[in-house]
Amino acid sequence: MKNRILLVIVFSFFAITATYAQECFGVKMKAGSGFDMATYDGKGKLTGNISYKIAKVSQEGGMALITLDMEVFDPKGKSQLKNSYQMKCNGSTLMIDASTLINQEQMKSFENFNMKFTSTNIEYPTKLTVGEKLKDASLKGEGTSGPMAMTMNMLISNRNVEDQEKVTIPAGTFDAYKLTSDMKMETKMGFGITVDINTISWRAPGVLWDIKSESYRKGKLISRSELTKIY
Repeated sequence: MKNRILLVIVFSFFAITATYAQECFGVKMKAGSGFDMATYDGKGKLTGNISYKIAKVSQEGGMALITLDMEVFDPKGKSQLKNSYQMKCNGSTLMIDASTLINQEQMKSFENFNMKFTSTNIEYPTKLTVGEKLKDASLKGEGTSGPMAMTMNMLISNRNVEDQEKVTIPAGTFDAYKLTSDMKMETKMGFGITVDINTISWRAPGVLWDIKSESYRKGKLISRSELTKIY
């Protein structure tokens, strides 16, 4: 089973006035803006592209709510999957639904089971520091298709800020923080399957999402993604 950490857009609001409600870390946000990612297999072959677009920005109870539309394309540009996510943000923390870590192949298989998910958000502080340990995150899902039931459990742990380094990708060169984490996914549908993935991702100040990510299984690179465009 291939797993890759999909890059997701994340935001933080300084919700003091209406003016701040349209900014995240000093970056203006508006519906229609977004970013594109390219995804590759472990051998460097292009497996597709993912487009993320801000659909709506609003506020609720002192928190910023951002609805993000995602569309996955195959290497030939044919649409394969569409989905939407919601992020919550405040002046110090970014909170992302852990379901964004489910890859496109898994999302397709779950469609037939009408899965219902509960999660502990993936959190990022406003400012990262080398040596910092970030909170764990989790996702649980249950669903049925006729008489067949499916359950899945995902735990993202050992989230650490390892280093700060320059990273060059199609979208440019960035002075980014290197983050590592472990992901364990257990899926049961009649019989159980457990997959352990080690991930590395890079986040840059002034950019509201990961600029690059890599996924490893048993020490072998199985997939990666890179930021190609910001608009």
